[in-house]
Amino acid sequence: MNKIKLTTPLTDEIIESLKSGDQVLISGVIYTGRDAAHLRLVKSIEHGEALPFDVAGQIIYYVGPAPAKPDQVIGSCGPTTSYRMDDLTVPLLKLGLKGMIGKGSRNQTVIDGMKKHKAIYFAAIGGAGALIANSVKESTVIAYEDLGTEAIRKLVVEELPAIVVIDAEGSNLYETERAKYQKKY
Repeated sequence: MNKIKLTTPLTDEIIESLKSGDQVLISGVIYTGRDAAHLRLVKSIEHGEALPFDVAGQIIYYVGPAPAKPDQVIGSCGPTTSYRMDDLTVPLLKLGLKGMIGKGSRNQTVIDGMKKHKAIYFAAIGGAGALIANSVKESTVIAYEDLGTEAIRKLVVEELPAIVVIDAEGSNLYETERAKYQKKY
């Protein structure tokens, strides 16, 4: 199967062309953020404050990377469990966030928000953090440095591997594939 090469920022056209199950290689700028950073982003939105980066067209990778070893750009950076961001995702989708990378399922509120605002949920392979780190060419903390590993980073990535798990139509690989293998009694 050919992998689809994507370059950020993402547009509605790109999002609409992607389907659940597509394998992708992401290049360009993406941002990191976990639950503590998301809480601050949402509080900023609620208070009408500017965000540390324009989320329109962007991808947020749910990761708290390990410290980089000497001569490395970043340490191991495997995905974290996405449901922890579910209650904090829709406000970012409303501002034009187009992609999220993590692992595990999302709740229906997030899926409905993705359908309404044309966004994609990608899965990165859990346990492959060292491999994923090879795709990161630059890493710069841009906000919330006091959060340590959970600070928001701007990453420049080259062919970061991921899979479209939930597409903009709401098709969910976790559900469609599970159904194929369920025993019927």
